Amino acid sequence: MSTDTTASVSTHILDTSVGRPAEGVAVTLAARSGFDAEWVALGGSATDVDGRCKDLPALPEGTTHVRLDFQVETYFSHQHSSKKQAEAQQDAPRVRDSGAFFPEVAITFAVTPGEHYHVPLLLNPFGYSVYRGS
Repeated sequence: MSTDTTASVSTHILDTSVGRPAEGVAVTLAARSGFDAEWVALGGSATDVDGRCKDLPALPEGTTHVRLDFQVETYFSHQHSSKKQAEAQQDAPRVRDSGAFFPEVAITFAVTPGEHYHVPLLLNPFGYSVYRGS
């Protein structure tokens, strides 16, 4: 939850290749307090059955930039091996070993104290997009 001196962050992932939330994706959160400051790892979470991370760590006071790192390779490796996923993407070209072209997705954005930042990730094995949600 954001305060007057801190921002807050939430995220969720939708796997657009199957039209469903992406469950079990590890997400780590890092922050820094200035463009030249070092990144500080704050912790992480994993997406639930709804594709949401409900327990990301709070941002420290003075945070100006946030980085979310989504580890999607394991998710797609698991999805790729399931028969249901293979049938859903039977026309898609195979991707080397992992089932994903991007093994991880790192999103960096600026924050302002007192604001909440919801950052949805729309994901498929060959691309992704993000935006500031509400």
